[in-house]
Amino acid sequence: MKTRFTKRFTARAEHIDELGHVNNAVWVQWIQDMATAHWDAVARPEDRAAFFWVVTRHEIDYRGNIDAGESVTGETWIEGPARGATSLRRVDFRNDAGKVIVGAATTWAMLDRASGRLVRVRPEVLEPFV
Repeated sequence: MKTRFTKRFTARAEHIDELGHVNNAVWVQWIQDMATAHWDAVARPEDRAAFFWVVTRHEIDYRGNIDAGESVTGETWIEGPARGATSLRRVDFRNDAGKVIVGAATTWAMLDRASGRLVRVRPEVLEPFV
């Protein structure tokens, strides 16, 4: 069973675009917020001190939206083993009815804090997430 992390988000007036729904850029920010919160909550302290992550790819499916004042529950997990310096993360946002309205597959690259260079993701770094 994969370790899953959840976080609740509520749409505020500034999140709403001219179509009356949460703007796509806000969904991307929430995806990043989910990944960062999951890393901070689960990663070993020595890994948080030694590494940081940057996004290299977002692939997002929009199947619905919410209005100002409505909330979604985001759920994220690591999908499969790392590939070199990258790791695949999944994120689903469910409305209050439990339907996935936004789903994403995001690829993240791990960098060494001291050098700022890409580093291979070792299995022990991802072990707390699986």
